[in-house]
Amino acid sequence: MDSEELSKEQRIMRIMRKTLGNIVKDVTPMGGRTNPLSEGTIQDIKDCFAMISDRERELADALGFDESRPYYTDGESPSAKVISIVKPPKQ
Repeated sequence: MDSEELSKEQRIMRIMRKTLGNIVKDVTPMGGRTNPLSEGTIQDIKDCFAMISDRERELADALGFDESRPYYTDGESPSAKVISIVKPPKQ
């Protein structure tokens, strides 16, 4: 598989994860109502999320992405710096 095919599969995985997440949000009951999904279906959804996550990790490894560092599509690192905010002491 070349990187273009892997990238396409990554987009497919991302869309599947997003769509499945939206379905879960849409059917989640509000205010103590009973869940319309059976326990088996809920477990199947969890299994799907796990499989998608595992495949995304495999694809990232195949493309050589470092999981500890964020990936930026433009190839540049952000130029922002983290600053520490400390409250002044009370007088």
